[in-house]
Amino acid sequence: MTTFPFDIVGFDLDGTLLDTHGDLAAAVNHALSLEGREAVPADRIRDLIGGGARKMLGRALDLTGGAVPEARFEQLHGELIVYYEDNIAVHSRLFPGGADMLRTLAELDVRAAVVTNKLEHLARRLLNELQLTDRFFTIIGGDTLGPGRAKPKPDLLNEMVARAGGGRAAFVGDTTYDTGAASAAGVPCVAVSFGFCDAPPAELGASAVIDHFDQLVPALRRL
Repeated sequence: MTTFPFDIVGFDLDGTLLDTHGDLAAAVNHALSLEGREAVPADRIRDLIGGGARKMLGRALDLTGGAVPEARFEQLHGELIVYYEDNIAVHSRLFPGGADMLRTLAELDVRAAVVTNKLEHLARRLLNELQLTDRFFTIIGGDTLGPGRAKPKPDLLNEMVARAGGGRAAFVGDTTYDTGAASAAGVPCVAVSFGFCDAPPAELGASAVIDHFDQLVPALRRL
């Protein structure tokens, strides 16, 4: 077996590592109900995810009648977060092949990380609920480094590499937030076609696109 080309592999969370759209849909629709808005079907929520809860809520409001005043938006965002935190792992699961893929990376002595625009405490709670926390050497959220440093800026990926003490890194994501951050950080990115893609997978700007997690390790070997 040839030497694996990467020491670190980072993963986006929602729509990449985990299918979370059912629980996110429930939280968004809870917030919408407080504003008297119609619920958005769960499968439609997939198209609204990306960039964090604020962007998701803003898109849902635009879809169901338009924006609300800033103070009201902050109230609704707060209610969404509280509801989501209390119901964070009802439907969320690894995408097919995810468990075997993480096991294979560990066997290759690759250090896996989660780098997400989700608030760090929510990412940690979700991974804890699914008993996945110990698979990752670090978990970095959109607020970990403070305001204005989330993807598509490179800061979170740079932090991932720094926490590992350096090494060859790759990233796995499903949106232009992920490919943009990876490009800015000088890190190759693999896109997953089964995620919450905000553009056609082939147009995300990734170094490779996979349709199932059993394709990830071979794809990384080819990069």
